Amino acid sequence: MMKQEGKKPLVILTGPTAVGKSALAVELAERIGGEIISADSMQVYRHMDIGSAKITVQEMAGIPHHLIDVLDPTDEFNVVVFQRMARAAAQEIYDRGHIPILAGGTGFYIQAVLYDIDFTENDEDTALRSTLEEAARKEGPAVLYERLKTIDPVSCESIHANNIKRVIRAIEFYEKTGQRISEHNREQRERLSPYNFAYFVLLDDREKIYGKIEERVDLMLAQGLVEEVSALRDMGCTKDMVSMQGLGYKEILSCLEGEISLEEAVYRIKRDTRHFAKRQLTWFRREKEVIWVDKREFDYSSQKILLFMQGILREKDILLQK
Repeated sequence: MMKQEGKKPLVILTGPTAVGKSALAVELAERIGGEIISADSMQVYRHMDIGSAKITVQEMAGIPHHLIDVLDPTDEFNVVVFQRMARAAAQEIYDRGHIPILAGGTGFYIQAVLYDIDFTENDEDTALRSTLEEAARKEGPAVLYERLKTIDPVSCESIHANNIKRVIRAIEFYEKTGQRISEHNREQRERLSPYNFAYFVLLDDREKIYGKIEERVDLMLAQGLVEEVSALRDMGCTKDMVSMQGLGYKEILSCLEGEISLEEAVYRIKRDTRHFAKRQLTWFRREKEVIWVDKREFDYSSQKILLFMQGILREKDILLQK
């Protein structure tokens, strides 16, 4: 395999929710002299530990983790902010002579770093955005989602109807540029990466993942998810904040506000997390140059998986040959 001269090394470890990324990333970092950059849209927030399944200090096992507990729940967080923070963290890691491992399940965030996507041209607020936001408030998100389906049905595969900000951004992008955002994203994916990278996607049997999701949600409730959301509400967090749009948070908040029962909230969290896992896999299948790591093929042995990954990293000259 050709060495990519002048390109800095980057390891990506991703996969659907509850597949076991965090623990494997720590083990990999220990072996290759890595530090972990969290590619998770929720673990960035302080005070949101249970619902985000945030890695604990003990689980970090002394490996530096970046972009965890760095913002308050009232702060705005999006792909542009993530990209800026991740670049800065990666540079710090390179300065220490270590390898950054981008680990987490938010595929769009990973793509933004991997291909150094330029968001500046579409980042400013507009009158159109205000009009669309007003329409969402008056008519409901479903109306805007139907509009997006007619404009750009492909984008609807990776954008959930309740993710109003992304629905609005996709419509706004089309109205401003005449180009579908799905086409734009495909073009961006075809850019050459400035990194010498290995893009690992951890995989398992679908029913096993769904079973893990069920267990994880039950554990979150036992650990105090309702109390965590109640505390956030007391801090002034409301359902229109980006942080409170996260799975587990918006449903429990609706329960606390008397809109739905706890039983219904739990049902929705489990159902929507399963759907999220499916959308994650759809996203990763469209990415190029991914290396699928099916846990079944390695007899669920992290030792075997790590040896395989290290072999790939040596082939790509991300790790020095030994």
